[in-house]
Amino acid sequence: MSAHRRYQDVANALKDLIHETGLDVGDRLPPERQLAERLSVSRALVREALLMLEIDALVEVRKGSGTYLAKPPTKPVTQSQDDIGPFELLQARQLLESAIAAFAADMVTKNDIIRMRDALDLERKDIETGSADHSGDELFHRLIAEATQNSVLVDMVNELWLKRDQSPMWAKLHSRIFDVGYRRNWLEDHQRILAALRAKDPNAARTAMWQHLDHVRETLMDLSDVDDPAFDGFLFQAVKAPD
Repeated sequence: MSAHRRYQDVANALKDLIHETGLDVGDRLPPERQLAERLSVSRALVREALLMLEIDALVEVRKGSGTYLAKPPTKPVTQSQDDIGPFELLQARQLLESAIAAFAADMVTKNDIIRMRDALDLERKDIETGSADHSGDELFHRLIAEATQNSVLVDMVNELWLKRDQSPMWAKLHSRIFDVGYRRNWLEDHQRILAALRAKDPNAARTAMWQHLDHVRETLMDLSDVDDPAFDGFLFQAVKAPD
């Protein structure tokens, strides 16, 4: 049975709110910040719920303008509409992959480092040519897991990436992003992670990975915001970095 997703509860609460406030088709929904405050939930959950409602064609998102009601809400969200919220997934990756990077720093081999460097070369080439291919980015993260020499950890990381690649909500989130300048910043993050692994420094590797996935979350928050491009908060409550 699929796990119950918190954003499903928020989506249902948003449908109730639409009914209560008497919004008509074509009306603009309140900004995410106001919805989060009214429902007493994080803005991350509100955005994930709106992503799902957008996939269901209940709302229409207009960049720089906001979210509008596209059709009257009907039945509640059910378990069959299952997906993992992108910011919940990033939070899980941050917790797992930072620990994996630290362990990989102790276990990494010369051949592992060469393969990671090749992955970054692929990522750099895609950025320079303007390719939409992100395979170098994904390969780099998978290779770090492989450097632990632990097949269970490899499977766990592969599963997280598979969930991301198959997620309609993740795809919808990325459909809002047009500025790809962030990819150079993420490549610099990857280079710092690789440097820590080459130095066999577990603490530096853990910190570099933690900070990288913080940057990913913040970047996706900023670039996918349709209400308030200057919003300065976090999407999913950040977990305290390990000492």
